[in-house]
Amino acid sequence: ITCNDQGAAQIYHVRSIDPSNIYGDGFGHKWTPIARETKHGRPQFIHIFEPTEDGQTRASNHFFKVMEQLHMLPKLQHTTLQNAIVNAMYAATIESELGTDAAMEVIGAGEEGTGNLAKYMMEVNSFYQGNALRMNGVKVPHLWPGEKLNMQTSGNVDNGFTDLESSILRWMSAGLNVPYEPFARDYRQSTYSSARASMMEGWRYYMGRRKVIAARFATNLFVLAFEEALVRGELRLPRNASRGFYEAKGAWCNCEWIGAGRLAIDGLKEVKESVLRIESGLSTYEKELALLGEDYQETFAQQVREMSERKAAGLPAASWVQTQAIAPEDAVEAA
Repeated sequence: ITCNDQGAAQIYHVRSIDPSNIYGDGFGHKWTPIARETKHGRPQFIHIFEPTEDGQTRASNHFFKVMEQLHMLPKLQHTTLQNAIVNAMYAATIESELGTDAAMEVIGAGEEGTGNLAKYMMEVNSFYQGNALRMNGVKVPHLWPGEKLNMQTSGNVDNGFTDLESSILRWMSAGLNVPYEPFARDYRQSTYSSARASMMEGWRYYMGRRKVIAARFATNLFVLAFEEALVRGELRLPRNASRGFYEAKGAWCNCEWIGAGRLAIDGLKEVKESVLRIESGLSTYEKELALLGEDYQETFAQQVREMSERKAAGLPAASWVQTQAIAPEDAVEAA
């Protein structure tokens, strides 16, 4: 990025990679300079980021804060899975009480001992093959004299894995400014109050990022589209406008963007809270519907259409419409 004396960006240098590695700087990289604005002041390169330090000219990757934990978590999961597989490989083992001295007496030494060992194993094998004792269809194990059957269970498979995994995920969620519960999909130890507090903290961060990044980018696109529509004659400013587009661009292109709605943990409580805020004058329909990801003007227009269609179809009005339709004097008489 080439900046002027005041630190404002003037020219952006965009790197493109050439697969043939022939052109450019010798490494297959070709840099193309693009001016930020045309000579008429029209933007032709949109660069939106949130600077955190003085003189910063590009955005910083938030994943750098948790880069160490990002590669630790899959290693931990793979190691735990391998441990569980190894512990579960043998379901049962047979233990013989035949000691070393007794085994040497039975087996012997040299070639004769090898033959004795083979005979011993064949006898044991034939014994197990002939073991067919059953009781009500269930096989009853009958072991070789001096042997014991040991059932193997996977011991210490977890080995603190759940707590360690949760700790790593919490560290990552804190570094990325994301609530832990939706980040890890773990709501086991969350109450309504704790989950709502976590969601509200994350929502405040999301709204800040939406204002700084998403809304600014969308506004830049709207300004370019609006200006192009005016130049082509597709749109015209009102005749009684006191200032033109270039004289008051900020006023003509002042926008408010509505994104995805806020998650409602308890829908009934969320609605009651919105109604109380509106009735007490602490909020408006515009703000409350924006929290739901809706435009209040579109909602009002849709309500008018639905009331007209219900009336034309001979259907009764909605309960809240009937309540609002009661005259004040009728309400006093009813009271």
